Amino acid sequence: MIKRSSKYWLYHLFPFMQWKHMVDRQSTRADLVAGLTGALIVLPQGVAFATIAGMPPEYGLYAAMVPAIIAALFGSSWHLVSGPTTAISIAVFAAISPLAEPGSPEFISMVLTLTFLVGLFQLILGLARMGVLVNFISHTVVIGFTAGAAVLIAASQVKNFFGIEIARGAHFHVVIEELFLQIGDINPYVTFIGAVTLAAGILTRRWWPKMPYMIVAMVVGSVVAWLVNLEVGVDSTQIKTVGALPSHLPPLSFPDFSYDTIRQVLFPALVVTMLALTEAVSIARAVAVKSGQGIDGNQEFIGQGLSNLVGSFFSSYASCGSFNRSGVNYSAGAQTPLATVYASVFLLLTLLLVAPLASYLPTAAMAGILFLVAWGLIDFHHIFSIVRTSRTETVTLFVTLIGTLIDLEKGIFFGILLSLALYLYRVSRPTLEPSVPAPEKGAYHFVNAKSLSECPQFRIVRVNGSIFFGAVDYVRSGLMQIDENNPRQKTVMLLASGINFVDVAGAEMLEQEARRRRKLGGGLYFYRCNESIYKFLRKADKLDDIGADAFFPAMSNWVKPIYSTLDPEVCRTCKARIFSECHDRLPDGELRTD
Repeated sequence: MIKRSSKYWLYHLFPFMQWKHMVDRQSTRADLVAGLTGALIVLPQGVAFATIAGMPPEYGLYAAMVPAIIAALFGSSWHLVSGPTTAISIAVFAAISPLAEPGSPEFISMVLTLTFLVGLFQLILGLARMGVLVNFISHTVVIGFTAGAAVLIAASQVKNFFGIEIARGAHFHVVIEELFLQIGDINPYVTFIGAVTLAAGILTRRWWPKMPYMIVAMVVGSVVAWLVNLEVGVDSTQIKTVGALPSHLPPLSFPDFSYDTIRQVLFPALVVTMLALTEAVSIARAVAVKSGQGIDGNQEFIGQGLSNLVGSFFSSYASCGSFNRSGVNYSAGAQTPLATVYASVFLLLTLLLVAPLASYLPTAAMAGILFLVAWGLIDFHHIFSIVRTSRTETVTLFVTLIGTLIDLEKGIFFGILLSLALYLYRVSRPTLEPSVPAPEKGAYHFVNAKSLSECPQFRIVRVNGSIFFGAVDYVRSGLMQIDENNPRQKTVMLLASGINFVDVAGAEMLEQEARRRRKLGGGLYFYRCNESIYKFLRKADKLDDIGADAFFPAMSNWVKPIYSTLDPEVCRTCKARIFSECHDRLPDGELRTD
């Protein structure tokens, strides 16, 4: 027992011990190939995502190095690759840009503090075994938020694509307004470079899907810009470039732990935390479905938390699992998390070689690439599916999307709160379906009473759902409605197999209903009540009023004891006679003569 416990703690403290036996010559070869592929993919993405976040371009590459290694070694997924992502980048920009000028030392310092807090929150949630929290963020909310973030990404690049002046961090509606106001000031050379880059990316993705379309688009845009500048002149074209990247290891950094900074970034850090964890765990599970690997959500929380904590001291902004790079990692044949480690090493070597070339990359070309990224983020398939199938989910989707466009930080919370409110509304209205015994001879099941005769004194109701504090009034109203519709139906039996659970408020209501019906001259009965619910009612001392004999197990003879309590004078003239006992004798035992 002690030995198992030691191994358990060893695997949770050092999760990479669980897969170390998988490392051999074959897996190393596969991981090296996957790592090289991942490094080529993340190079243009890192620069693009850092631009979205308002950070210097090299910070996107830094975020794909040390944090990716830590997350790979301390997470539970063998294929999840962490680093900068679009949604997190836009969330970081939206959170910090109102507080400091994007790209400034103050901005970078606050982003590092936010990254540290995100890692701290993630680590705490993981250690507290709170991985279940991400289950409360519905898929619809994530789709709506991602679509809204995609629109914001595109809006943030309008000025670079058209060469016009728009304040950095301007709201979506302001960007649209400024675009129309400055439509006559659009720079044709800048727009041409952006359009060429966009077209190159689209054509590459369509006709050569195995080619890294971002790199191809960057090269094409840079070459065309160089040729245009050569022909017309930089002074005339006014084509700006990203600028050379520093070719060195990620420098050490130190977050700002002043009270004022922490106070300002605390709430945004919570937003980024939940968004990052939702992305990471969802992606890990999606890849695990293909690989057949089990995922520990809490361990992923810990891995993501450590990666951001450590990353904040290595010039990295908030990172999380990347769907694109994780999918590429798995498709490229990665067998262990070492593929991510190799990818980070290859990325560093690549950065040392190509960093100076970034001085030829036009900002218009980067805008074209980010337009492609934004378009790819919008999940049109699932959006149309949601619109076709569910009105409530559609409302949740568009509330989240529009809320994200208005205020990205709060947009996802609006969506979460709305989806939870709609869920609580649904579960607070359990199904109350009138039922009757199946007409087949010898059958023990019940069917919907619609268009069938019911007993004038006895109502059978199938309940599907839970009787808890939020549903008590609805269930009570439904039971009292029976009296209003037919005052003679004083006896009610609940088909209780569909009742999931009953809380204290629900038990009180059932006790009161049983007492009320006895005063009316009837009773409240239960058929096929779950054992756990029966034990709870007994523990809550409700059986004295409800009656222990009011509960009938499956396939028991419940008709006879209930039928004997009915009014024989009503039964004497009744034509429904839906029970077998109705045909021979009256409830008082008198033989029928008709």
